[in-house]
Amino acid sequence: MVEARAAGVDSGAALLLARLFTIGRDTGDTGAAGSGSDSWAMMMMSQPPPPSTVPRIPPEAGNRTRCAAHVLSYGGVERALIGGVLTALTLVTACGNLLVVVSVCSVKKLRQPSNYLIVSLALADLSVALAVMPFVSVTDLIGGRWIFGQFFCNVFIAMDVMCCTASIMTLCVISIDRYLGITRPLTYPVRQNGWCMARMVLSVWLLSASITLPPLFGWAQNVNDDNQCLISQDFGYTIYSTAVAFYIPMSVMLVMYRRIYRAAKLSAAKHAISGFPRPSDEGDGDDRNSRDDDSDCMTAAMKMHRLRGAKWNETERKSASIFKREQKAAATLGMVLGAFTFCWLPFFVLSTLRPFVCGVRCSCVPLWIERTLLWLGYANSLINPFIYAFSNRDLRTAYRSLLACRYRNINRRLSAAGVHEALRLGPRSEVTLSV
Repeated sequence: MVEARAAGVDSGAALLLARLFTIGRDTGDTGAAGSGSDSWAMMMMSQPPPPSTVPRIPPEAGNRTRCAAHVLSYGGVERALIGGVLTALTLVTACGNLLVVVSVCSVKKLRQPSNYLIVSLALADLSVALAVMPFVSVTDLIGGRWIFGQFFCNVFIAMDVMCCTASIMTLCVISIDRYLGITRPLTYPVRQNGWCMARMVLSVWLLSASITLPPLFGWAQNVNDDNQCLISQDFGYTIYSTAVAFYIPMSVMLVMYRRIYRAAKLSAAKHAISGFPRPSDEGDGDDRNSRDDDSDCMTAAMKMHRLRGAKWNETERKSASIFKREQKAAATLGMVLGAFTFCWLPFFVLSTLRPFVCGVRCSCVPLWIERTLLWLGYANSLINPFIYAFSNRDLRTAYRSLLACRYRNINRRLSAAGVHEALRLGPRSEVTLSV
């Protein structure tokens, strides 16, 4: 039975093949038909599959995936704590610098050309607090992802670089201004007029803006996609921007501080022996004679000091004023330089080395390290108003009056405080210099 069915199948297949051969011979050459079918099969195999079956990978996918890996994750308590700290830093920075601007603009005694640089510094730090810190805070709270779009990324980087650079450059110019005011007390105040200081302030802001322009005009493109917003990592631009924005100003500030410190030290040595002869000028001799001669000279000098009267006191008072100004300038610049270096040096070292280590497409530095050093640099804008208030009595008085809402007669109170300070220090300058 099975053999019969197999024989039937074989005979049916033979009849089907014979019929197909007959049809092929009638319609044309069998070889031509075979080659046509082969070419049709090759054409079908050469066509790509439908687009839906092939995943499309953009050229930046590898870079984007590597950048997106640096996303921070917070718990509820951590997010609330970090948000509170960043908000407090932003508000205190804005309020402190706004207080400086209002104090200088509202108090007549503070509206001097020398304080134009202080106002420029406060405006730069205020711009950092209002135009930069809020967006960085939001980005950090959501884990480091940039959500404000590609166009605003370029605007944000330009504002960040310009405001921070203007703050740093203004600190540099202030150090030069203080040095010239101390070393040239007679000629420099005459040249320190409003137009001169305004030109200095304008030069600072134009130089700061020059650092923000290259990425906007195609020299070095910012790293800008849906996940991150990073300043251009081009090697040449990185060296140029970090040198102009930080390394050159820091070097100038170090040189100015060294020279001011030397001037204050020489002035202190001069005042320590003011009005008295040197023991080495008395000649050689035994110790007893030297002590007697020193005692006689000291007694004679004290008598001469008491007999010279008002003219001597006026000269010594002027000398003491110069000496006090030098000491205050050295102390203030030392605090400014120390805070500036502590806040910005780690960030700029990282920014300089990052493209050489990670490449120009992305940052391989852990995000929490970048953000910590960035906020440490922003903290310099918070510290500056308190440093200058600590070293300037008029600013402290203006701060207290404005915070206590005592706006009336603030100029009269400052004048009275200045007179009281002069009367308090005047009689003591003679005793201080006689030690």
